[in-house]
Amino acid sequence: MPTVPLPDDLRAALADRLRSTAPTSASAQVERLMDSYRGPTPTAAPVLRDAADVAAYAAYRMPATYAAVRTALDAFRLQSADWAPRTHLDLGGGTGAATWAVADTWPDAGHTTTVLDWSQPALDLGADLARAARTAAVRTADWQRRPLGAASALPAADLVTISYVLGELTPADRESLVGAAVAATQGAVVVVEPGTPEGYARVLAARDRLVAAGLHVLAPCPHDGPCPVTGADWCHFAARVQRTALHRQVKGATLPYEDEKFSYVAAAHFPAEPAEGRVVRHPQIRKGLVLLDLCVTPPGLEKATVSKRHGTLYRAARDTEWGDAWPPPA
Repeated sequence: MPTVPLPDDLRAALADRLRSTAPTSASAQVERLMDSYRGPTPTAAPVLRDAADVAAYAAYRMPATYAAVRTALDAFRLQSADWAPRTHLDLGGGTGAATWAVADTWPDAGHTTTVLDWSQPALDLGADLARAARTAAVRTADWQRRPLGAASALPAADLVTISYVLGELTPADRESLVGAAVAATQGAVVVVEPGTPEGYARVLAARDRLVAAGLHVLAPCPHDGPCPVTGADWCHFAARVQRTALHRQVKGATLPYEDEKFSYVAAAHFPAEPAEGRVVRHPQIRKGLVLLDLCVTPPGLEKATVSKRHGTLYRAARDTEWGDAWPPPA
């Protein structure tokens, strides 16, 4: 699985900002945060309540959030051709992981970003980190505190990202926020959540709302029809994350990486073609064979066997990763 590296300027900014963070004290904060982010219970207040919470989140979760959002945006960009956002609205952006990911996905777009979140400590850290960014879109981002529940009218934007925040909201507030995001853009909406059954359910509900509003799903799904993943299964993908030294200390880990599981949907108002199919499991490589689990059109799941007799397609299959489009783009 390819590693999604943090941008050098973000890595340096995090290291500098968190230099005084004690791994032992951050570990306790991390445990509480993980229960909140991955659990099924919504809250009526921000998960990131104070500076200690925010420091723990930045040390442990921000690299993984960046990697997941960046991977989702890369898949979306492959299907959206030359489209690029001129304005970006980051809902629940907190410390700015999605803001950095959008800037790295479209480095030459010259776009502006507005970050809305209900945690002032998270916004403060996000703005602090952004001052060290090489990219103007991050350095000049506008960081605003605003309640996310019962969302009212939002600033217009070409691209709206909603990442790792729907789990903090009640079902009614989730629907309100996604509806407000749809109303705010004539471009695209990208929603990313943890790759758990609960996270997938939230993404699926957001997907239904986006399709009902007339947007077209470009990734990961190859269609706008009902999701064929049913029963006890759930659709999710993975991004490999480089662990910083503090990250390893906070988690008590030895490996230099971890795999972040996430679910996502990216949908657009503008015309574009989704992938023909999407690899929804780790490809299985056998002697002379590659076995692929695919989501395809019409809505359904199917297995594909690619062998040496397929020539260049076989070589492409050996390099294909979980989450990639299939067949590979030209």
